[in-house]
Amino acid sequence: MLTGTEPEDTHATSAAVPDGHGAPGQEARAAARVAEVDRGLGDPTDERNELSYARLVEADEAGELSAAGERALDELRLGADFVPTAEGGRLERLDTLVRVMRQVFRRDVALGLGYGVTSFMAAVNVWTSGDTAQRARLARILGDGGKVSVAYHELAHGNDFTRNEFAARPAAGGGYLLSGAKQVINNAGRADAWVLFSRTDPAPGSRSHSVLFVERAGLDMDTWQVLPRYDTVGVRGCHLSGLRFDHTRVPASSLVGGAGRGVDTALRAFQLTRAALPGMAVGTTDTALRTVVRFALGRRLYRKSVMEIPHARATLSGAFVDLLTCDSLSLAATRAVHLLPEQTSVLAAATKYLVPKLLTDTLHDLSIVLGARFYLRDHEHGIFQKHLRDLPVLSLGHAGSAACQATIIPQLSRLARRSWFSDGPAPAELFQPNAELPQIPFDRLALTGGRDGLSATLVAAADTPPAATREERAVQSLVLTLVDELRQVQEASRALAPEDRTALAGPAAFALADRYALLLAASSAIGVRQQASRDGGDAFLADPAWLAAALHRIARRLGRRPAALSASVDARVHEEVLRRFHARGSYDLYDTPLVG
Repeated sequence: MLTGTEPEDTHATSAAVPDGHGAPGQEARAAARVAEVDRGLGDPTDERNELSYARLVEADEAGELSAAGERALDELRLGADFVPTAEGGRLERLDTLVRVMRQVFRRDVALGLGYGVTSFMAAVNVWTSGDTAQRARLARILGDGGKVSVAYHELAHGNDFTRNEFAARPAAGGGYLLSGAKQVINNAGRADAWVLFSRTDPAPGSRSHSVLFVERAGLDMDTWQVLPRYDTVGVRGCHLSGLRFDHTRVPASSLVGGAGRGVDTALRAFQLTRAALPGMAVGTTDTALRTVVRFALGRRLYRKSVMEIPHARATLSGAFVDLLTCDSLSLAATRAVHLLPEQTSVLAAATKYLVPKLLTDTLHDLSIVLGARFYLRDHEHGIFQKHLRDLPVLSLGHAGSAACQATIIPQLSRLARRSWFSDGPAPAELFQPNAELPQIPFDRLALTGGRDGLSATLVAAADTPPAATREERAVQSLVLTLVDELRQVQEASRALAPEDRTALAGPAAFALADRYALLLAASSAIGVRQQASRDGGDAFLADPAWLAAALHRIARRLGRRPAALSASVDARVHEEVLRRFHARGSYDLYDTPLVG
C-alpha cells in the first residue's frame, strides 16, 4: 500500500461533486486531479515560472530533465497516479490517467516520459500478472516517489522478443542468476527497480521467457552496471542507457506471473500502455496548435493577419479536428480496457499506431503556418520545435508503429469472418468522457479478440433517420462512404494469403491495417458525437459540423474523394478554435480550463 500523506488541496475538495452517495464521483475526482496538476505546474507561458516553456527548452538544450519539473511532480505525488486504487493509489480509470498526464505532456514530452510514464509502462506488468506481495512492493516504491524501469529491448533482436538472449537461469539454492545486457532503457540508472523480460529456458519459443521484478536494493553491486547514456535527437532530457548483469543473484520472489509466461504478460501489459500513451501525447499538439493560433492572430502579412489567410485558417481548423479525432480514438481505447477487455488487443494497437502518426502529421502541417519560426529553439516558439522533435519518439520502441500493425494484421481475417457487419455496436459508455467506469479488469485482458463492437458503431450509423441539416446530410454521406470502405477492407482481409496473416506479412497487409485503424478512428468520432447529442452535454461536440470535418479528412486519407463540405462547417470549427484559445480551453474532447 502507499505511504505518506496526501497533499492538502482545498480547491480539489470544493470542486468535487457528490455521486449521490455522499462521496465525490469519478468525474469530479478526475477533474479535480487534472486541475490540481495543471495548477501545480503553473502557467507555461509565464517566463517567471520555473516550468515555463522557455525554462523547459533550456533544460532540453542542456540534455537534462527539468529539476523544477521533477520537484513539482514529487510534490504532486504523481507516482500514486500509476498505482491502482486497490493498492492504495489513484489509478481508478485509465482515461483519467491520460487526462492527468496530458497536463505534463503539453509542457514537456521528456518530463512526461522521464518522470513517470516509464514507471507506468513497467508497473502494468506487475498489476496484470504479479502476486499480492509484488504489487504491494511496487505500490510502495511508486507511492514514495521512486521510479521503475522496464527492459524489453535487445538491440540485436528489436521487437522479436522470443529471440532475446538476456538470461535468468535457476540458481543453486533458489532464485535466479541474471546474465546479459539490455539496451535503450529509460531511467535505467535512476530506477529503484526494474521489470526485466528474460530468457528462463534455452529452448526456442515464447514459453522460454519470463518477467522478473527486480529491486535494486540488496543486489551485489560488483555483478551489475549501468551502461553509458545514449544521445538522442528528441526527448534529450530522458536518461536512456542500458544494464549489464554478470551472474547477479535475485530471489525467486522476483518472478512475475510464473515461469514461461513472459510473452503473455508483456502482451497484456502492452494493451494498457498502447491505449493510454497516445492520448497523453494529445497535449503536445494542443500546445503546438495554441502556439500557432497565437502567432496567426498576431502576425500580419499582405495587410492581413495570418489568421485571415484562407490556407492558414483551414490548416488550424484541420489541426483542431484531427486532435478531436485522435482524442475520440484514445477515449474509446482507454474506456474499452474497462468495458471491453476482450476486444482491447486490436483497438489498443490501432490507437498506438495511428494517433502518434496523425499528431506528427498535424505538427508538420502547423509548421508550415509558423514558417521559419518553427526552426527557432528559443523565444516564444521554441516549444514548438521541441514538441516536433519529441513527439515521434512515441512511435518507436517495443510498441512502435510496425509492432502495432503486426499485432493487428493476424486478427484481420478473423475479424472479417466473425465480426464485421455482424457484431452489435459498442456500448454507449465507451464514448461518454464523463461516464462512470468499473475497475480495470487486469485479469480479463485477452491476447486476441475476434470481436469488434467499435466498427459496428460505424455500420449502425448508416441506418440513422434522414438528416435535417446540410451538415447532418454530409455526415450521412461520409458514413456511407466509410461503410463501403469497411466492406472493401473485409473482402481484402478474407483474401489474405496465410503468409500475410503474420507479423512477416507483405506491404498490402500493412496497408490494410492502416485503413482499418482509420475506420476505427471514424467510428470513435461518430460514437462521441452521437452520445454528446443524446446527453445534451457539450454543445460543440453535439454539433455535426466537427464530425463532418473529421470524417471528410479520414475519407481523404483513405484515398476517397468526398464532396466538398459547406462553408458553414469550416466557420463553426474556426469559431471554436478561436473561442477555446481566448477562453484557455483545451483542444480536446474535454475543453478543460487551462492555467496558460
